[in-house]
Amino acid sequence: MAAELVLFSPLDGWVSPLSEVPDPVFAEAMLGDGIAIDPTGSTLCAPCDGVVATLHAAHHAVTLKCEGGVEILMHIGLETVALKGEGFTAHVAEGQQVRAGEPLISFDLDLVARRARSLISPMVITSGHSVTERFENRSLSLGAPVLRVAVGPKDVAAIPVEATSQETAEARIALPLAHGLHARPAARLAQAAQAFAAEIVLSAGSRQANAKSPVAVMAMGTRLGDEVMIVASGSDAQAAVDALVALIATGLGELAPLPLKAAAAAPQAPVAPADGLLRGVMASPGLAVGRATHLRRAEIVVTEAGAGAEVERAALSAALATVRAALAQEAAQDGPAARQAILAAHLGFVEDPELAAQSHRLIAAGKSAGFAWRTAVDGYVEALRGLGDRRMAERVDDLKDLERRVLMALAGEAEAPARIPAGAILIAEGLLPSLLMALQPGLLAGLCTSDGGATSHVAILAQAMGLPALVAAGSGVLAVAEGASLILDADAGRLQVSPDAAALEAAQGRIAARTERRAAARTAARDVARMADGTAVPVFANLGAVSEAAAALPAGAEGCGLLRTEFLFLDRDAAPDEDEQARQYQAIAEALEGRPLIVRLLDVGGDKTAAYLPIAAEENPALGIRGVRVSLRRPHLLKTQLRAILRVAPVGQCRIMVPMVSRLSELRAVRAALDEARRDLGVEGRVDFGMMIETPAAVMIADQLAAECDFLSIGTNDLTQYALAMDRGNPELAAEVDALDPAVLRLIAKTTEGGRAHALSTSVCGGAAGDLAAIPILLGLGVDKLSMTSAAIPEAKALIRTLSREACRRLAAQALVAPSAEAVRGLAETFLNGGA
Repeated sequence: MAAELVLFSPLDGWVSPLSEVPDPVFAEAMLGDGIAIDPTGSTLCAPCDGVVATLHAAHHAVTLKCEGGVEILMHIGLETVALKGEGFTAHVAEGQQVRAGEPLISFDLDLVARRARSLISPMVITSGHSVTERFENRSLSLGAPVLRVAVGPKDVAAIPVEATSQETAEARIALPLAHGLHARPAARLAQAAQAFAAEIVLSAGSRQANAKSPVAVMAMGTRLGDEVMIVASGSDAQAAVDALVALIATGLGELAPLPLKAAAAAPQAPVAPADGLLRGVMASPGLAVGRATHLRRAEIVVTEAGAGAEVERAALSAALATVRAALAQEAAQDGPAARQAILAAHLGFVEDPELAAQSHRLIAAGKSAGFAWRTAVDGYVEALRGLGDRRMAERVDDLKDLERRVLMALAGEAEAPARIPAGAILIAEGLLPSLLMALQPGLLAGLCTSDGGATSHVAILAQAMGLPALVAAGSGVLAVAEGASLILDADAGRLQVSPDAAALEAAQGRIAARTERRAAARTAARDVARMADGTAVPVFANLGAVSEAAAALPAGAEGCGLLRTEFLFLDRDAAPDEDEQARQYQAIAEALEGRPLIVRLLDVGGDKTAAYLPIAAEENPALGIRGVRVSLRRPHLLKTQLRAILRVAPVGQCRIMVPMVSRLSELRAVRAALDEARRDLGVEGRVDFGMMIETPAAVMIADQLAAECDFLSIGTNDLTQYALAMDRGNPELAAEVDALDPAVLRLIAKTTEGGRAHALSTSVCGGAAGDLAAIPILLGLGVDKLSMTSAAIPEAKALIRTLSREACRRLAAQALVAPSAEAVRGLAETFLNGGA
């Protein structure tokens, strides 16, 4: 039986599979097998007795050589080579003998968490020995067993031995990598070198390394601009040298070069639908009548060759300063909170050091400032689009907006204001936020784009402006004739092109009636919504920030039915601590003046990512590590959030809701964590505990789940996409993802049935709750409460006051046997128009 080497945890923290590291070099085991640790301690210690084989110059990584030739690489955080040693203190030197548990490197946990891509710290067996046991998906203390490694022959393929020709080849190349050959590029280079039979040696100054050893390559400690010599010996020596030179020249994946554009066939001209009806995704609710006005921006042409590095650097600096000053001036003006937040984001982009650094590298290579800036931005655009993260992909428009503003400043020009006639419905492939912000309020009747997303900054601006908007309507919208009459029904996700006189008259009548109805609804918004039989239907607000809470009560909210706590966790470098969370939750609770506040626990993963929460790239993120699965794999985050919620006074105003539950064990695990937090804080009194129904699995066991909850809340957005197996972020399918599909309605009916079995109330907090066509059907299916955007509350309450429970039940029964979502909407329209 082969001997085993037991390796002990070098850090306190949560141990994850290596596959969850958000870096393909580690996740795909290009450096070797192992585990990853999300550290809570700040001292890296030796996992066994050994000798320090390499200590990186930036002191963020160290390799030990141990019993049986086992080599162990420990890499503190990701992208930490960029810190250049700041925050790291080495306690050992290369060649030093160390004992298990002896300190190797200390690091400033807070500094690294703020400035590194991620704190996740891989521990990898680089010598090819087999890992026989690993202790993953748990919290381990420093010194606890974490890996067992077989000490014997290595499990690596033998490198072919050169038997004949001893051809040699060599080449020199300056490293274009900002941080030299650190772990990721070293692994990629070694992987490429291993494909050749030739022996390959790299040298830089007095340092040499076997190119097939990623640890040896990394240990060279190279830097940007270092000249590296590649020497190969063997029958394929020249091919090996040529391949490695080409790989280094392209940046080994560390640079973001301008993507090559292959010659393509002439684009197909967009074709308008024969029936004149286009479908899209609602980005901002409302109904509008107007004429089509296309927005087409002229492409800005830049020359590639520069006029000298000094001239181009000065030009870029001046252009960035111009744009920065303009953004600051715009941000200083009064405006909606959404507009101010977007301008702040753009200011952050214009000050991004990596964009500037990439541009300056290209300028140094002889490129013009305009070409360098566009290339740098395009590299990040392609990276965002390739993340498989819808939320990040929707930030592409912000980068393209910034690109255009800087290029205009380089040209010494200002963007000419778009000539938009009053009452126009704007048609475009995509819109940049700055253009929408520049338009005079009230000028547009609505907008419709072929691309875009419902959570983009353009969508957020349209909502703040009260502008009906459709996105993802497809290329057919671009074929709409200039000046064509249009009816934009954002609520129904439809754009009617060239409607007849009767349809126009009916739409105008609906707009007038809606305006009158909205005014009356706002007047009565604070009154309780009671159905005809006297049954009160509580209507709550969905909130995503402290600023939104203040607007909820005047709109008629009777509390918050869904607080999306992601606003505290996203777009930052480290998770908020307990005190920060407690302050924010308390502020929202006070803004609600004692009304119920249902706090959804952290719901990230899928289309919402945080750099400091490493989740490995997934083929289908919607089915991966998201919602409660993230919290249970990061118990320190869960515990911190639960404690922060429990600190809100008065006790019991905050109710805790668990997202994305699919199994009873998940609910019980969070309940156990909550009970522990209550004991730790000495919290007495009732704290309601509930969950979201968002998966078909949860629906099927709703009665079991209800037995261990105080309330159920249906998230129709996710439940719909999972039930229909349609990604709501896919523009080709988004218009078909409708919560009024009979299949989804049957799931809602089963959920309310499960809740009633245990006398629980069931609410809806997804998009369907604010859909006027859906409200009577939901009430008829047994839903007790609704939670929606604040803007939708007055009309929803006004509608509820006109409904009878029995009529809603009859409508719901018809909807359950309807053939399609479209048919259900037809039933609802007839019902709302007095036909039922």
